[in-house]
Amino acid sequence: MRVIAFEEHFATPQFLLETGHAQIESQTTRLTDVGDGRIAEMDAAGVDVAVLSLTVPGLEQFAAADALPIAHDMNDFLADAIRRHPERLRGFAVLPTADPLAAARELDERVTGGQGFVGAVINGHCQGRRLDDEFFWPILECAEARRVPIYLHPTPPPQPASDLLYAGNYSPQVAEAFATNAWGWHIETALHVIRLILSGAFDRFPDLQIMVGHMSESLSFMMPRLDVTLPTALTELEQLPSHYLRRNVFYTFSGFNWLPQFLQLLLQVGVDRMMFSTDYPYRSMSEATAFLGGLPLSPEDREAIAHGNAEKLLAI
Repeated sequence: MRVIAFEEHFATPQFLLETGHAQIESQTTRLTDVGDGRIAEMDAAGVDVAVLSLTVPGLEQFAAADALPIAHDMNDFLADAIRRHPERLRGFAVLPTADPLAAARELDERVTGGQGFVGAVINGHCQGRRLDDEFFWPILECAEARRVPIYLHPTPPPQPASDLLYAGNYSPQVAEAFATNAWGWHIETALHVIRLILSGAFDRFPDLQIMVGHMSESLSFMMPRLDVTLPTALTELEQLPSHYLRRNVFYTFSGFNWLPQFLQLLLQVGVDRMMFSTDYPYRSMSEATAFLGGLPLSPEDREAIAHGNAEKLLAI
């Protein structure tokens, strides 16, 4: 069975240094290896194609003037890796999100340039602003026009939100984990998607496709509640929230290798909206493929999640 994995992270040593994004040594080695070492791990786990994306915090917290040259460098680095392993690697373009027109140009050039880019990654809010702000809609317009998805990856909440919501009667280390991978950045990503829906972005760009990880970032659990509390009479949208969540959003595993969460998502959105990912190097590729292989699915549904849906969406 062919396996295509999304949310597979990379970085350069310089990027990690400039962003102060501390990693344990083994993660740093795996993040910066987009060559033989990564391919060997893919072989061992049974992953045929990895779609690479820049790790958090991405470029969304950079000023526009600073983000643009870094985006060029990151995408050139990734394009070179894809060129050396054209059968095994693809990429989500890194964007200078703070300059939406430049970001749209970068996306357009990368996905039409024959370099192996199949969409873009945006790491959460852009200095506190989110994609529901029409300031960013040139990016959405370009993604729709080029028929490529935007992978909306979590990032830490804005500092005022972290201070208000996540600091408490516990250590700063606990507060940091609470605000990020334990809870906060999943909820922040779900919030981001809901804001996109409520802004009318998907009515304006009906063919736009967004991808989120971590078995929906809690969105599947909340779908019925969103429909009840946000009817079209209130929102003035064309459809209920669940319509957009089933039509305009794809969902990946991203290390959530737990059967109840998988079944919840499957029941809400169906197999055609689900894709495989491992969240490498933060989670194990082998554990992810073992989880995929053990799911109570028909062979046809397992293959749809493993590769079929990705092939239809991205022509990989």
